[in-house]
Amino acid sequence: MTSDTHTAHTATVKPTPASADEVVTGLDATVPYILGRDEGLHHHFLNHLATTKVVGDDAAMSAVEFTMLRGFGPPLHRHDVDDEIIVVLDGTIAVRSGNDKHIATSGAMAFLPHAVPHSFQVLSATARILTISSSAGEPSPSFDSMVAELGERADGPTMPEPSEIDPGHVAAVNSAHGIEVLGPPPSPLDEGVPVD
Repeated sequence: MTSDTHTAHTATVKPTPASADEVVTGLDATVPYILGRDEGLHHHFLNHLATTKVVGDDAAMSAVEFTMLRGFGPPLHRHDVDDEIIVVLDGTIAVRSGNDKHIATSGAMAFLPHAVPHSFQVLSATARILTISSSAGEPSPSFDSMVAELGERADGPTMPEPSEIDPGHVAAVNSAHGIEVLGPPPSPLDEGVPVD
């Protein structure tokens, strides 16, 4: 009697490409793998840390973990073909989808279908979320590609130094990846909003 044993491999993340033309992801979605909390492809992205866990070019989905500071929120936007799931790993965020607004705490999950405008904002001192995007159409998910294009590759899981963000550039890059920016980011939080 024989049995099949399937082994999940720990992914080895390759170093930053030597040139812009050399595409190196280091994550092979054709074989199972397991990544730890601080493992993946790190980018300093819009003044916070983005860690790609699954690359959409190789799979029917992409997964990116974000570590963000209080007050951060992306502009109101919608995805042309990608459905999105946000899982709150740590912290508290306010999620806006269509006309609905909900508070999501650690362990909560939000499903955000394509073509529905949405945004969120970090209410706690910090928050960690996992976004999972899956294409509702033929193109592979491009959310992680947008993160890589707007972000700057980082050697490890560190927060970046704050810098100016060019909203026009953000909108143009998002548009190239099937994401339409519909409005500005959320307003800065009032000092009276409690931190959990």
